[in-house]
Formats: sequence, C-alpha cells, structure tokens
Amino acid sequence: MPKIHITSFFKAPVDRVFDLSRNLALRKKSLHVGKEQLLSSSGDSLVHAGETITLRAKHLGKSREITARITELNQPLRFTEEQVKGDLKSYRHEYHFKATDNGTILIDILEFEGPRDLLGSLASTFFLKSYLESMLRKKNELLKQYAETEKWKAVLT
Repeated sequence: MPKIHITSFFKAPVDRVFDLSRNLALRKKSLHVGKEQLLSSSGDSLVHAGETITLRAKHLGKSREITARITELNQPLRFTEEQVKGDLKSYRHEYHFKATDNGTILIDILEFEGPRDLLGSLASTFFLKSYLESMLRKKNELLKQYAETEKWKAVLT
C-alpha cells in the first residue's frame, strides 16, 4: 500500500493551523489548483468528527468520487479522514499537529490503494502517488499563506 509522509512547518499557533486544516473554504480553494471539486460536506465551515466530505476528480477521462468521513478528531493534536465510499480500494489521511516554541509542525500521513478498475489501477502504479503528494504540498502552501498572515481571519472568524 503506497504511503505519503509530508512534514510542514508554520509560523503560527497550533490551534490556528488545526482549524485552517479542517476549514472547508480553504479546502475548496486548494482544490482549484488541481482537477478536483468539493461536491458536498455534511458539516458547516469546519469539519468535525463523524462528518463526511465528498470530492470529485477527473483523471484519464473518467470522473472519480471519494466520500471520506472524519473518523478521529482530537483537537488540536490530530484528525483522520477515511474513505467510506469511492473509487479507491482504500484511503486514509492522518493529520498530526505539534506545537513548537516558534510555530506548528503539521505531519500528513496518507495511505491509499489505487482505483478498483483496471485502468485506474494501472494509473495509480505510474502517477497517483506523485499526484497526491503534489496535491498535499499545494494544500499546505495555501495553509501557510493563510496561517502566517492576517488572511486566516477571513475564514476563521
């Protein structure tokens, strides 16, 4: 099972980085960088334990959807989202937050198995891991822009 591990540092308090990471407006904004769309969420502006998020992506001429549930949330230390429905065989994304003297460390751990169909399975072998890793890095760059400036006030207050 492929695994992605990314560590990012933010010059911002842990509570702010935690809340920005589960903010749906920022998630939607980060998806515009790629080919994904946030279709729906069962919650409001911040996702909470038990809530779901549905995403759609178009790859290799096929639309693919994933619905993930927030299966664990321990504020402000970690939260986990796991696929409950979708084209992937499995998907689990853990977000770990650690406060430091001068900011916050965010560790993303993403484990997944490629799509269930043959074409998707072949594609995951060749590019899905690097694609998902790139998507996570872009998401964290956007989080950094908000967390380290006054922009965070526009989405969290």
